[in-house]
Amino acid sequence: MNWFTGVASYIILWFLALFIVLPIGVRGQAEEDDVEHGSETGAPVDSMIVKKAIWATVLAFVLLALLYQIVHGGWLTWDRMAQWMRIRD
Repeated sequence: MNWFTGVASYIILWFLALFIVLPIGVRGQAEEDDVEHGSETGAPVDSMIVKKAIWATVLAFVLLALLYQIVHGGWLTWDRMAQWMRIRD
């Protein structure tokens, strides 16, 4: 994995991690009995976006380390993928 592939993989994994952590801990205005006039009742009271961005960064780093180990540890090779897909030379 060269540096460009690593950066591209990290960006993809960061957004994936962000979408994973976004719904965690969100409380809607209706749940808090604090609905502002003209807003959706399910809108979050406090989105905690900075905290979630930090968690997404940590999770993306862990996933990238796992991906690096899979690719460079020999767990995923072209021969093994060909064997899984039953491709014969």
